[in-house]
Amino acid sequence: MSNVSFLGAGSWGTALAILLAKNGHNVTLWSAVEAEIKMLSEYREHKDRLPGVKLPDKIVVTNDLEKSCKGFDLIVFSVASPYVRNTARKAAVFMPEGQRIVNVAKGIEESTLKTLRDIICDEIPSADVSVLSGPSHAEEVSVDMPTTVVVGAENEASAAFIQEIFMNGNFRVYTSPDIIGIELGGSIKNVIALAAGVCDGLGFGDNTKAALITRGIAEIERLGVAMGGSKETFGGLSGIGDLIVTCTSHHSRNHNAGYLIGKGKTMKEAMDEVNQVVEGVYSAKAAYCLAKKYNVSMPIVEQVNKVLFENVPATEAIKNLLTRDRCNEYPGLGWS
Repeated sequence: MSNVSFLGAGSWGTALAILLAKNGHNVTLWSAVEAEIKMLSEYREHKDRLPGVKLPDKIVVTNDLEKSCKGFDLIVFSVASPYVRNTARKAAVFMPEGQRIVNVAKGIEESTLKTLRDIICDEIPSADVSVLSGPSHAEEVSVDMPTTVVVGAENEASAAFIQEIFMNGNFRVYTSPDIIGIELGGSIKNVIALAAGVCDGLGFGDNTKAALITRGIAEIERLGVAMGGSKETFGGLSGIGDLIVTCTSHHSRNHNAGYLIGKGKTMKEAMDEVNQVVEGVYSAKAAYCLAKKYNVSMPIVEQVNKVLFENVPATEAIKNLLTRDRCNEYPGLGWS
């Protein structure tokens, strides 16, 4: 039995807190949002995000950050990507030396082009920071639907420790040393999912979706390998696995926002209607900047940026993708 604290009580943090409580661990669930704390305390349920799913009695709900950072075997960062740096900065003063942390959010900081793990390491340099990612919707994990994820860590001992805490008969956890590959797969797939939603909003079919997913993972892999990730990672859970589920599921806030944009709504209107943090919007500019920095071709990411931030019509963006110069699918392959 371990003592685990969650910093962030949105749908994903709450679902994982429920999972670990069921695994027999002592769980604390922290939020900076007073209304969220009141709701979770009074109803023992996240009525906004996970209606009908009850918190086990052993989960302690609190808004006391200091008490949520001291005396824990593991701290889970589950705040949405725009709030990771500020939360880490505030929590740093309470963190003991060498604290094990696992980040479960996905995103890239636009102003610095840093991954969320790098942000946490910036603010809490003494911590041992890992990442957990993969095709995993909170709505399904919270009701024990079979799910598989991967933990990326700097050392095998930390990976095995987190694997042991999270894993059960319905939640399988693999381990990997490829932290950067896992983070990039989990972050940039949200940008591709926006494009998938746009295509659905425009009324396109399965052919379009399959092409988008396939070429999307090619873009993610190109950038990931250029930044030091392993090619194998992008064919795995945090690569093609996470991309498939985010591009096709009605649970996906990124797909849903893209769908509304495809139906003619502005980015802001779509985000307001989804009423959750749409991570792909926050990562889109950063992904495009990274593509330019590493001289990597990412045409889908480029066109998503044009739709989101330059008011380019979605139909024009699709045309731009389809009418690019002819090329070989895999330039490294040749004819004998």
